[in-house]
Amino acid sequence: MEFLPDFGNLLYTIIAFILALSVIVTVHEYGHYIIGRICGIKAEAFSIGFGPTLISRKDKHGTVWKLSAIPAGGYVKFLGDANAASAGADEGAMAALSAAERRQTMHGAPLWARAATVAAGPAFNFILSIFVFGAAIWWQGTAVEPPRVAEIVALPNGSGDLRPGDAVLAIEGVDLPDYSALMDIPTPEAPFLTYRINRDGADMEVEGPQIAPPRADQVVPQSAGYEAGLLAGDVITAINGQEIWRFEDIVAAVDATKGAPLDLQIWRPGEDGTSETLNITLSPKIIDIPQADGSFTSDYKIGLMAGMGFSPETERGGVGEALVNGTKQTWRTVTASVSAIENMVLGNISSCNLRGAIGIAEGSAAAAKSGLADFIWFIALLSTAVGFINLMPIPVLDGGHLMFHLWEGITGKPPSDRVMSMMVSVGLALVLSLMAFGLWNDISC
Repeated sequence: MEFLPDFGNLLYTIIAFILALSVIVTVHEYGHYIIGRICGIKAEAFSIGFGPTLISRKDKHGTVWKLSAIPAGGYVKFLGDANAASAGADEGAMAALSAAERRQTMHGAPLWARAATVAAGPAFNFILSIFVFGAAIWWQGTAVEPPRVAEIVALPNGSGDLRPGDAVLAIEGVDLPDYSALMDIPTPEAPFLTYRINRDGADMEVEGPQIAPPRADQVVPQSAGYEAGLLAGDVITAINGQEIWRFEDIVAAVDATKGAPLDLQIWRPGEDGTSETLNITLSPKIIDIPQADGSFTSDYKIGLMAGMGFSPETERGGVGEALVNGTKQTWRTVTASVSAIENMVLGNISSCNLRGAIGIAEGSAAAAKSGLADFIWFIALLSTAVGFINLMPIPVLDGGHLMFHLWEGITGKPPSDRVMSMMVSVGLALVLSLMAFGLWNDISC
């Protein structure tokens, strides 16, 4: 179910992008603001957006909170800053301040206070990601053992006699003590399998669905399947006229055609119990797929994620476990990003993996169309990326400021104004070049 009303593709994309960006920027800038305030640095303004002020309010600390007309980010302007980017001091304003007031500026505060304030923006992005990932994994829960049926997915031939509440003991004669053995069970090309279950205390055999039917549990944004109009819940019943019953048959057909167009017959269930049959033609795309060891493989894919023929019963762990899982997912996202950059630089994978504002906006819209849960997960992914990018040691980014602070900590004095100006110019040129390259990829790839 779509998270946002359908305003038309372009407007939908813009609204989804602005909403995702606003959440991430607000969290990032709030990190700068609140840690700065704790460290004794006064914020004169906290703005969501740029340009003319739409609404504003001054709080008891003297900070003006405002919503501005251009929804393309946001900023915190600290006392004594020459501009919203805190790129330099307003020397005239600084000269008029007392010693106590200078201590409340980013330019007169101790090194530790300035460094903590700068680092807080990316840190808050990571904190947001950890909490969102952790909450999502907690909400999904962990499957109980032995496997027990919670819900049956909609399939064109039904699900046999498998029912919610059934404990699955074996499939096709293979004992199933836990979920780790589930996907290793070989299954015949048929709509139904033989399940041995326990129902209300009695063991029995019934017909049930394929373990992994040819159904799209999720459709990857910007994939061949997404662009062709496939939706989560769609079941592929035939490929190039050949009837299929298992998700592995989709994988085999995509591998065999090596990018050639595929004619798919789709069964799509409706929310009111009805269904429709569609015919869709699509061409698989070459995708760079990250591996556990940090390397990448390239293969043809259509962007469908497999699911099971039934949803398992789950149980939720504690808060501590959720935070651990959220931290692990955030770390996996960072390491995957580092690996992708490294492999693009080495030429092992396509530079088309670097996307710009258009690609991110399209990803925002695709996630919003998939539902609120997918949109929130996308925000967490994007928040991790923003935190990671901002920590890069490039002048004009937070990592560049931290690099200057490190130099000051080692040498006892900040870089000269000439060096700072030169490095900021180089950093700005590099960031703008990367943005332009990303936009070019959005258009050309």
